[in-house]
Amino acid sequence: MIAACAAAFVFGLWYPFPYRDLAGGRSLFLLVVSVDVVCGPLLTAVLFNPAKPRNELWRDLGLVVLIQVGALAYGLHSVWLARPLYLVLEVDRFKVIAAPDLVAESAVTELAKLPPPLKPSWASGPITVATRAPRDAQERDAVMFEAAAGGRDYAERPEFYIPYEGPAALKSLQRAKPVEAFLDKNASQRQAAEALAIEKKADLTKWQYLPVVGRQEWIAILNQQGVIEGFLHGNGF
Repeated sequence: MIAACAAAFVFGLWYPFPYRDLAGGRSLFLLVVSVDVVCGPLLTAVLFNPAKPRNELWRDLGLVVLIQVGALAYGLHSVWLARPLYLVLEVDRFKVIAAPDLVAESAVTELAKLPPPLKPSWASGPITVATRAPRDAQERDAVMFEAAAGGRDYAERPEFYIPYEGPAALKSLQRAKPVEAFLDKNASQRQAAEALAIEKKADLTKWQYLPVVGRQEWIAILNQQGVIEGFLHGNGF
């Protein structure tokens, strides 16, 4: 029951669909819970002895519970540290940016300067953002050369983040492709796409998509305003 409650919290808040797969939240959480669930029965099997005095038995079982609670708390903290913070539009794709991607001192400083709606919090899920254009050639070249050397690209630079709305959202359609083109190569996803279209009361043929870069291959489905309507599993490149 405790594991189920923890799962509802983790997957309902920090790793909502499809980030449980895009950011590896499912495998990480299952590892944490598996260790915690196995830990209790194994320790109880080692310590339990009906010949023990009742006080000693309750003390031992209390220690088992404390160990389990500590393991679960540490595991959930690890899941939180690895949580996805942003889904960033980067020219012709979306990129999942997790907390470990923004641990550099410069990134932390840039995060602190963002307006409140774009700042992540412990109680928020991933925030969809776009990136602004470089202000000048010097700024553009600085990002380009650092990214080419294995450093931060636009998606890893919070100073470039802007709200994903209006013209910024429409910009996603400049490189987007028809969803039908994706379904022609990934026929197994057609049923899911049609179900999503029915749910959204939309015309599937008018939707477009962009690839999503994460731990697995997914695409983001866009309507005519560039708003993300949903996600499908598959290679969008």
